[in-house]
Amino acid sequence: MNTLLETKEFLDLLLAGNRLKSSEYAQRYFTRNQSVLDLYENLIKKTMYNVGELWENNKISVATEHLASAIVEAILNEQYQHLNTTEIRTNTALVATVENELHQIGIKMISDVFDINGWKTHFLGSNTPTGDLLNYAKLLKPDMLAISISISSNFPILEEMIIKAKEVLPNTLLLVGGQAFTHGGHEYIAKYEHVIYQPDAYAADLFLKSFRKKE
Repeated sequence: MNTLLETKEFLDLLLAGNRLKSSEYAQRYFTRNQSVLDLYENLIKKTMYNVGELWENNKISVATEHLASAIVEAILNEQYQHLNTTEIRTNTALVATVENELHQIGIKMISDVFDINGWKTHFLGSNTPTGDLLNYAKLLKPDMLAISISISSNFPILEEMIIKAKEVLPNTLLLVGGQAFTHGGHEYIAKYEHVIYQPDAYAADLFLKSFRKKE
């Protein structure tokens, strides 16, 4: 089936607030493709980017955007049962958005990628204050810290978080990504060691698989 058509059909269901049909649509997509990553990247991510663009251009209200996001988060929870983890690892990941970010769908999908690869994942969700996140990181001592940023105006917050994280956990790898990088922003992370940009769930999955081989 045509991906653009599927995205449009799924978008229409979300904007109509039809949770049941949206869930059924996502389940049919998964059944046909048998890939959670494909569902995440080619249906959910593309559709939610469209939702964001509609909101930015005042084509839909904040209420409608929140409704679509809530339905998608429910779908992610439903799809969790389909995550195939072939090996349980001892690696630990701390996963969150930057402070002031209210959108957590993208980082929730990345959290699931860690789970697929057998990591012990601590998902803090959206808008965790940087100080609280790093205090938790000091206690957890994760092997990797994954951070998402959706709004480009939050790049200075991301950079501040990176600087503080380097003080607390200087050797911990930081994975960063999110919709904000669509329009640039790589200069905020390029100057720091052990900070790696991942453009999507596919790339994150490949990176984690290669990381496992180094152990």
